[in-house]
Amino acid sequence: MTQALVPVFAALGDETRWSILVALGEGAASASALAERFPVSRQAIAKHLSVLADVGLVESVRVGREVRYRVVGSELSATARRLDAIGREWEHRLARIKEIAEGL
Repeated sequence: MTQALVPVFAALGDETRWSILVALGEGAASASALAERFPVSRQAIAKHLSVLADVGLVESVRVGREVRYRVVGSELSATARRLDAIGREWEHRLARIKEIAEGL
């Protein structure tokens, strides 16, 4: 389960990609529109979008001549569920350690 998170976190480990994902959370946008919001070229934005698409966090949709990108909510939800499961497991482990320590 946690191995599935590695590529997602690798993609989100870059500040620009994280910011792009946040921007796309506000609504779909083209690479050109995103490039206007960031201090990088449109080509750099396209590469960042490709990384995000490769891990399933964004998808592209052709609207006329323009390619727009949008967040894939189901993948974000799945990632959140995986993180929640990891958190619950650690809470369980810590509670067990506390029980053992208090029993000594």
